[in-house]
Amino acid sequence: MKKRALILALIAAFLLPAAGTLTAAETKPSSQDINELRKSAPRVYLDGQRLDTNYIKTEIEFVNYVRDRKEADVHVLISQQGTGGGGNEYTMAFIGLGEYEDLKNELKYFSNRIDTQDDTRKGIVRTLKLGLTPFVARTPMAQVLNLSLAGKVSQAAVEDPWNFWVFSISTRLRMSGEESWTNHSLNGNFTVNRVTPENRLRMGISAFEETSEYHYDDYQETSSSRYRSFNGIYVFSLGGHWSVGAFVNLNHSTYSNISFGMAFQPAIEFNIFPYSQSTRRELRIMYRAGYVYDKYMELTVYDKMSEATLRHALTTTFEVREPWGNAEISLEAASLLRDFAFNHFRVQGNLSVRLIKGLALTVDGRYAVVHDQLSLRKGNISLEELLLKRAELASGYTYRFSVGFSYSFGSVYSNVVNPRFGGGFGGMDSGGDWH
Repeated sequence: MKKRALILALIAAFLLPAAGTLTAAETKPSSQDINELRKSAPRVYLDGQRLDTNYIKTEIEFVNYVRDRKEADVHVLISQQGTGGGGNEYTMAFIGLGEYEDLKNELKYFSNRIDTQDDTRKGIVRTLKLGLTPFVARTPMAQVLNLSLAGKVSQAAVEDPWNFWVFSISTRLRMSGEESWTNHSLNGNFTVNRVTPENRLRMGISAFEETSEYHYDDYQETSSSRYRSFNGIYVFSLGGHWSVGAFVNLNHSTYSNISFGMAFQPAIEFNIFPYSQSTRRELRIMYRAGYVYDKYMELTVYDKMSEATLRHALTTTFEVREPWGNAEISLEAASLLRDFAFNHFRVQGNLSVRLIKGLALTVDGRYAVVHDQLSLRKGNISLEELLLKRAELASGYTYRFSVGFSYSFGSVYSNVVNPRFGGGFGGMDSGGDWH
């Protein structure tokens, strides 16, 4: 009987992608009958970031939702990554638990850069309905569901008049202040992308400028910071595991004492896991080496106004996203080719683990040993530059670390949606201010 239900569900899976939806049966049972049937429906745990869960619960009412994976029959693991067109690829892994552990499936939904949030959440819901069908087919809830096809299906090759080129531009002006202090900043970005299965090209121009002015009694001070950069990357695929490419960078930075900087670094990367599994796990090893030229704004601690160097770096990155949580760690070792004494080593990562029912641990950190600050300015740094972080300081290491726990308990069911008063604390979410 279970095999027959599974076969019917798989047949439905081939029909639904053609804009099909799950709807109530034509002969509608009473609300009381549906409520009774829903008690036997699969319990679903949604695991993903930036999801409109209220919308999902409202649109998919033929399953039950729980807050903890250990109470679920189906763990839906949703991960996402950007596409070359500026949209997102959502990979949904449907993992059966308990009596459903023999059911596993993975589906993908692609959003477009110009899609609204409503378009995206509707597409996610359609894909979730499709993926949940085999699980619902094993329960009495299946008898009150029907499949429908929204329109005729036509097959045609995708024709892209832009030939996969995507352009993006953004700018932001920010102003703030009070009687004795003003601050304004302006930044802008322009990017060009072209992504195909064989290669990837990305070019971007960024600019940032910030000025602060202080007026207090007889004290007056103006401080500014500027940054300009051009970044380019080209990657060519060499199969399911290998890639080659190059990085290009032009930059100007008052913070780093660089009047004009230029870098060109070819690179090669090997991914131990196939790139097709990148939404669930990656173990990438990349080596890059190349030419770097910097012209400085002021004399450096090494008595130089410009410098040309050859540098190289080895970076290893491991990422995994599983039902127990997700983890990422990256290690990088870099140095000058002519003198390994000028080097840096960096390790950074984050971890989120479900320890026991309702309890989760999150850890985030970064540590770097720095011995390659070639652009440090010679002489003393003013107090204003020090306090406002307008100039880079000599440092042998840098670090950051955070750790946190979260625990929730109570009812495991979360089917009910109530958006009144925004679902928060009546205007006191940020700071507890009543006005």
